[in-house]
Amino acid sequence: MTPELDISAAGRKLGLLRGGFVTLLVGCAVLGYGAYDYQRQSDVLQDATTVNATVTETAIERVPQRRGTPDYRPRVTYEYRYEGASYTAHNVYPGSVGPTFERRSAAETELETFENGSVVTAYVDPDAPGQSYLSRQRPNAPLKLVGMGGLFALVGAGSVLKSFVGG
Repeated sequence: MTPELDISAAGRKLGLLRGGFVTLLVGCAVLGYGAYDYQRQSDVLQDATTVNATVTETAIERVPQRRGTPDYRPRVTYEYRYEGASYTAHNVYPGSVGPTFERRSAAETELETFENGSVVTAYVDPDAPGQSYLSRQRPNAPLKLVGMGGLFALVGAGSVLKSFVGG
């Protein structure tokens, strides 16, 4: 008989072995995605081509958090041309996981250099010209995902091992 662990999914309590596998799987997925995005950021930062872009809109997005207090993310909509084609993009930072800010004023500070109608430098991925960004700053969000995923994977692996040892 497998001891129970306080892990539940879809309202069902999972056993130590099954819960451990689920936690291990989720941890590996989050870790893998964080590592992929970090590598993608590195590639895009190294290989990007610069173009002129025109800012068409700026906004601050609220990002809900489990702790109840929202975080904020700056968003800039801009248009540019690359090799004769027109594109519209929204990324301020490279990669798909950008930073969030605890205070709205901090997110607003990030937007100070991006006024509507202004011409700014955009960095375009030559392999995917529809993907671009405005700031050469590398956010640490992917590394946070790697750490969080690694922690989940370790907890899951520990639970799986514990269930085999009879603990």
